[in-house]
Amino acid sequence: MPTYTPPLRDMHFVLHELFDVTAQLKQLPPHGEIDADTINAVLEEGGKFAAEVITPLNLSGDSEGCTLDKATHEVTTPKGFKAAYQQYVEGGWPALSCDTAYGGQGLPHVVNQCFYEMLNGANQAWTMYPGLSHGAYEALHAHGTDEQKSLYLPHLTSGEWTGTMCLTEPHCGTDLGMLRSKAEPQADGSYKITGQKIFISAGEHDMVSNIVHLVLARLPGAPEGSKGISLFLVPKFLVNADGSLGARNTVFCSGLEHKMGIHGNSTCQITLEDAVGTLVGEPNKGLQAMFVMMNTARLGVGNQSLGLTEVAYQNAVAYAKERLQMRALSGPKAPNLPADPIIVHPDVRRMLLTARAYAEGGRALSVYTSLQLDISLAHPDEAVRNAAADEVAILTPIVKAFITDNGWNATSQCMQVFGGHGYIHETGMEQFVRDARINMIYEGTNAIQALDLLGRKVLADGGHRMRTFGQKITAFVEEYGTREDMQEMIEPLSDLGARFTKMTQGIGMKAMGNADEVGAAATDYLRVAGHLVFAYLFARMAVVALDKKDSGDPFYQAKLATAGFYYAKLLPEVVSLMRTGRSGLKPLMAMDESMF
Repeated sequence: MPTYTPPLRDMHFVLHELFDVTAQLKQLPPHGEIDADTINAVLEEGGKFAAEVITPLNLSGDSEGCTLDKATHEVTTPKGFKAAYQQYVEGGWPALSCDTAYGGQGLPHVVNQCFYEMLNGANQAWTMYPGLSHGAYEALHAHGTDEQKSLYLPHLTSGEWTGTMCLTEPHCGTDLGMLRSKAEPQADGSYKITGQKIFISAGEHDMVSNIVHLVLARLPGAPEGSKGISLFLVPKFLVNADGSLGARNTVFCSGLEHKMGIHGNSTCQITLEDAVGTLVGEPNKGLQAMFVMMNTARLGVGNQSLGLTEVAYQNAVAYAKERLQMRALSGPKAPNLPADPIIVHPDVRRMLLTARAYAEGGRALSVYTSLQLDISLAHPDEAVRNAAADEVAILTPIVKAFITDNGWNATSQCMQVFGGHGYIHETGMEQFVRDARINMIYEGTNAIQALDLLGRKVLADGGHRMRTFGQKITAFVEEYGTREDMQEMIEPLSDLGARFTKMTQGIGMKAMGNADEVGAAATDYLRVAGHLVFAYLFARMAVVALDKKDSGDPFYQAKLATAGFYYAKLLPEVVSLMRTGRSGLKPLMAMDESMF
């Protein structure tokens, strides 16, 4: 059975030594009193919950899966899931970053994001039940009426209820403009909603007394396409004015998806038959309200793969240190044993270091983005808030797509370390691979994230937001460019920044002649952007580690070694990506459709 150890030492490094989050949080009125000891204590306890309570349920939950009673439409989660959730609620964990006005603890998002990394590393399928609730909470907090907030947010904050996002329909996936679910206005101001939704994570389960569905549907006479979508709040049980539960609503699970991974989470087909709902936000502007939830979910999905990358790495390292096989090519490293442990072999180290680098780079990016989110929400200076929001906008698709692509790579590499044993369920490695694969698909496929980054976030504003972020990299290069011990990173980082600018300009010029050029280059472009951000963050981490390398703490030497590996073995991928990205539309469209 796989194990999980919360990566608290590296979290502390990123939070306090790299970004000095407490100094930045003190500038935000809601978080001015928080200190490092408080953050560390929360994460230590959160790590214990992840490692001791839900890690043991990961393998068994995958084997058991969820069960649907077709007569009652009720879903039973795997053994132990419900009890673990109750322990989660009793510990106050759902309220960690929620508004104190609704019973929350008011801690910053950056702390909650670190906590959720550990939950995902311990058990992604279980974590999805409370995880979706954060998106529902954020959407209602931003766009709900006062009545909706007072009735629903306290229960979502406490974890007494959970939330979902009901977007996809059988005939349309990402293209939500094609959805057919309809909402009929009623005399009392409510709506009756009818339709079919699929792929609804945590859409039905037995862990809470009520489930709050946020549902996209069309009003009568609504404009065609995405401009005619409205958002509705549809509870499993109707909620009375005093907050108590009323009658069972006509929204139910009509089927469970049979999936490749995340078996412990109920991925539901949801049927609505004149289900009672209330409008969230303005009519025909539901997609704007839903994007609050979707962007929260996209950051969460990147975090899911970060957690899987970390846990896969930990177990692969433990195995590589114990597994004896062959001798090192340069001679025995453990002459007292019949063979050397496989960690002595260079290619095994390559696989392990790939996962380690992607975990450490992903953690730095996740924390940085979450910190910018906190700043965008609470800084007293509007200009600072707007600048932080711009960074969150360009980094969100990178967090979602780059970290999940890397997670798929890393978990696969770690399974390979186990050899044939990695293919066996009991080791847990093949589950990490299966679970990681969904993260590249849902909440907008990674190609959609790439189009969002290049089309909406870069070209649409003339590259302003990306240039502004690039100025931080330029300032860093100028500040540390003369340090001899940083040349291994400064020169490649500076060179990549310049070439990335030219790549952006080149794609932009092509796109002026044919917009499909954006689609041809987007996936390569996002991956180059991801490496640019990782290279910048690894260089920043290296500065901190170099200044402390003689402290006697081997952590800093390990950090430098990981950064060196990233620059030498992973970053050079950008050379081929830039070439394929510049190759344009022609190689993709040269073949006639009839020839496929």
